[in-house]
Amino acid sequence: MVMTEELLISGIIAFVIAAVCGPILIPLFRRLKFGQQIREEGPSWHQKKSGTPPMGGFIFMIPILVCTLLFARTTLTVCLVLFAMSFGLVGFIDDYIKVVKKRNLGLSAKHKFLLQFLFSAVFIAVSIYAFELIDTKIFIPFAKTEINAGYLYIPLALFVLLGTTNSVNLTDGVDGLAASITFVVCVFFAVLSYNMEMYDVTVVNGISAASLLGFLLFNHHPAKVFMGDTGSLFLGGLVCSNALLLKNPLVLIIVGGVYVLETISVILQVMYFKKTGKRLFKMSPIHHHFEMCGWSEVKIVIVAVLVTAILAGVAFVACVNI
Repeated sequence: MVMTEELLISGIIAFVIAAVCGPILIPLFRRLKFGQQIREEGPSWHQKKSGTPPMGGFIFMIPILVCTLLFARTTLTVCLVLFAMSFGLVGFIDDYIKVVKKRNLGLSAKHKFLLQFLFSAVFIAVSIYAFELIDTKIFIPFAKTEINAGYLYIPLALFVLLGTTNSVNLTDGVDGLAASITFVVCVFFAVLSYNMEMYDVTVVNGISAASLLGFLLFNHHPAKVFMGDTGSLFLGGLVCSNALLLKNPLVLIIVGGVYVLETISVILQVMYFKKTGKRLFKMSPIHHHFEMCGWSEVKIVIVAVLVTAILAGVAFVACVNI
C-alpha cells in the first residue's frame, strides 16, 4: 500500500512539474530564437513546422530527475536516471549545434557515436564493476530462464545501449510519436519491475510515464515543441538501462518492436537503394512512408501506440509466470 501511494504521489508531482515547465520553457526557447530548421529530405509539408522549438525534452527530463532524487532510495534508480541524463547531454550538444550554431545536421555521426560509446562504457563499468548493480546473466523471454553471457555480456550490452538510443531517436519524426510509444514502454517496465519486486525501478518508470504525459500536452499534433535529440536520446538511454538493470535486454526486441521497425526500415532503404538505385519505401524511417501513403500524423501515433500496447502484453507474458 505504501509503495502504491508513493507511486501515485510521485507520478502526480511529475505530471504537474512537466505541465508547468511547458509554459515556462517554450516561450523561453522562442525568445532565444531556438527554432528547429526542418531538413529538406523530409516530407515537404513538414516545412511548416520550421521554427518550432526543439530541446523540449527538458519538459520531461526535469520532473524525472527531480522526482527521482525526491523518491529514489537506492543507487540502482539514481544510476538509471543519471545514465539517461548523460545520453540527453549528447542530444543537447547536438541540438545546440543545430539551433544556435545553425548547423542543421548537428554533431557529426562520428562524434555522436563516440560520445554515446563513452557513456555506454562508463554505465557498464559502473553498473557491473563499481556498484555490482547488475551481473552478466540475461533472461530469455518465453523460455523464462537465465543464461550467463560471461564476457559476451559487454559487447551485447554496448549493442543494446547504442542500438536502442539511436532507434528511439529515429522514431522521433512525427508529433507525439516517440513520447507516446515510450510512455507505453515505461508503463510496461513499471509493471514488470513491480512483479520482480524492484519497487524503486517501478517508481522511476511511473515518474517517467507521468512526465511524458505532461510533455504530450505540448507535443501532440500540432506540436508546440519538439523533444529534439535532447529528449529522444535521453528516452533511449532510459529504456535500455531499464532493460539491462532488470536483466532483460532481449525484451526490447518485443516491447520496443516499433523502435526496431523504424531502424530496420532505414537499413533496408539504404541497402536496397545501393543495390538497385530504387527506393524500397517511399521514405524512411517508416513513419514517413505511411505519411506519404496518406496517413495523418495522428493516425500514425494511434496505430503505433496500439501496436506497442499489444507487444507490451506479449512481452509481459513472455517474461512472467502466469
